[in-house]
Amino acid sequence: MAEEKKNEPGHEFLARLGKTRLRPGGREATEWLLGHVDFTADTRVLEVACNMGTTTAELVKKYGCHVTALDLDAQALAKARKNLAASCSAGRVSFVEGDATALPFPDGSFDVVINEAMLTMLNPESRAKAVAEYFRVLKRGGVLLTQDVMLTEESPELVQGLSRAINVRVYPLTGTEWRKVFEERGFSGLEVREGPITLMSFKGMIYDEGLWGALRIFLNGRKKENREFFGRMSGFFNAHRRQLNYIAVVGTKA
Repeated sequence: MAEEKKNEPGHEFLARLGKTRLRPGGREATEWLLGHVDFTADTRVLEVACNMGTTTAELVKKYGCHVTALDLDAQALAKARKNLAASCSAGRVSFVEGDATALPFPDGSFDVVINEAMLTMLNPESRAKAVAEYFRVLKRGGVLLTQDVMLTEESPELVQGLSRAINVRVYPLTGTEWRKVFEERGFSGLEVREGPITLMSFKGMIYDEGLWGALRIFLNGRKKENREFFGRMSGFFNAHRRQLNYIAVVGTKA
């Protein structure tokens, strides 16, 4: 168990501390993305890497649309099922264990694909396959909504440091490189928003989780068994806040 905790991925660690929004741009970026779609009860949505189902639950509660929530991690899906059942929204959600690089759906199945904070974790070849799959399963006129980590300058040393800080091998890109990924897979009319990463800032946590939620996360982070990892993550993001941003992208399958 000690070895497992030692190598725990950063997003799982933060979830264990009580964080429900595990996205670089947090709630602000998610709201910006969702604001680009006129959701209705008939909108067919695929959320890739749904994790604990926070965004899925909001879509179902606010718009009543049907969401297919996909994740490769069976434990994450179990958490999502539990969270959605607690919010009485599970009846409008289909849970699928699956791989983003080989989506188990026919061409043109969805109006919207949402994918937040996962593409950075894929190597370039797998990332290209995943984005091509998003394009394939979207209907004509369908929309991709995504956000991820963005480098403000190319720096292999920074990328290596980020991987060490969060215990996950990551492959973040500059803004220009991110745009190229989506355009080369056929997405057009890109709309882009960039901003500071809010994942580990207290102000960002308050906006994402509320005051008491943010306090609970910070208090849990200060516990003896969590202190080193929490300090390492927050210290890295604070030290490199000018070099690491989030990027949110809206792309259309014309």
